[in-house]
Amino acid sequence: MAAQDNGVRTMILEGKTALVTGASRGIGAAIAVGLAKQGADVAITDLASEADALAKVQAEIEAAGRTCYNHDLDVTSKVRIEQIFAAVTEAAGGIDILVNNAGILVAKPLEEVDEKLWDAHFDVNGKGILLCTNAILPQMRARKAGRIINIASIAGRQGSPTQGHYAATKATAITLTRVYAQEVGMDGITVNAICPGIILTEMGKTNLGSQEAIDHWSTVASLKRLGDPVDVVGPTVFFASDLSDFVTGQALNVCGGIYFH
Repeated sequence: MAAQDNGVRTMILEGKTALVTGASRGIGAAIAVGLAKQGADVAITDLASEADALAKVQAEIEAAGRTCYNHDLDVTSKVRIEQIFAAVTEAAGGIDILVNNAGILVAKPLEEVDEKLWDAHFDVNGKGILLCTNAILPQMRARKAGRIINIASIAGRQGSPTQGHYAATKATAITLTRVYAQEVGMDGITVNAICPGIILTEMGKTNLGSQEAIDHWSTVASLKRLGDPVDVVGPTVFFASDLSDFVTGQALNVCGGIYFH
């Protein structure tokens, strides 16, 4: 997805800096590399325990010819978020695109979900979006421009057995997207969400549990396959770029035709 101008190939995110949370693997890693391939410099973050995986993503970004800023970050820590965002802003001159991707899923029936597990999911999947978004808004407001993209899930549309607590956090992500869009649109900032379906990440495969389940849901999907993390890249690039100037407050299903609302 590149523009052609007088025979010169230009990337549609050239000159932009993006920050992606939860970027060590799966959807987050694919997004980080995908944004770099469209010209963006990318700050990648994840827990300190994911340092080795983050280093591999950094190598891919740098192989694409872009600058990579690599930081450990727990999105439940307001202090740490503000430190890292300030460091990236100083090094890069600003952050144009924020992708709130960090998330957790520990599948359990709701009857077995205790307060600790409930709070852990909402701290990462809900509060993490709130804290990261609030940390980035001042500089985006000052520039009268910015792109915020929240990675939600089709689980947030309808829920599913053993994922009620996770689905509640993703419904929260969708609602935060809609409200932020209304609150910051006048400042030239767009806020959109992507709702992946079944994506065959490590977490996705673990949640499905068997090849039989993978085969079943592949049959259910209109496209007769489940998703790869790279399938989420195109929609993210769209929301991150000028192509989506007049799109905000939307939650886009990227699910291969499993869900239609």
